[in-house]
Amino acid sequence: MLRPLFLATAVGTVLQLIMVLWGHSEPAVAAMFAVGGMGISLIAGLVYALLARAGLRAGALGGAIAGGLCGLIGIAVSLALGDVEPMLLLLGTASSAVTGAAGGALGALLARRPAAKA
Repeated sequence: MLRPLFLATAVGTVLQLIMVLWGHSEPAVAAMFAVGGMGISLIAGLVYALLARAGLRAGALGGAIAGGLCGLIGIAVSLALGDVEPMLLLLGTASSAVTGAAGGALGALLARRPAAKA
């Protein structure tokens, strides 16, 4: 189960870094850091659960880890660039973990769903 976690975290981290670096020079993107960052964490959780084919609890847990880690890395880079306040490291990481868990739970439900018959 480490490979899906690594891949989901990597996908989320790359997307977070793109958003953070773009937002550093574009105020309109920076204004969407919260929504964008949580959305990316949700995607990381979804990717984890789809790759891991885990159950609901394991999908949510793995999604929370992947979403929280990629959010933490993105926020840390944004903090280093001076674009966010230090308190956001805690609050943003927690929010990212929650949305990652939601994505993981959704992914687990989607992975469980039988394919439609033609």
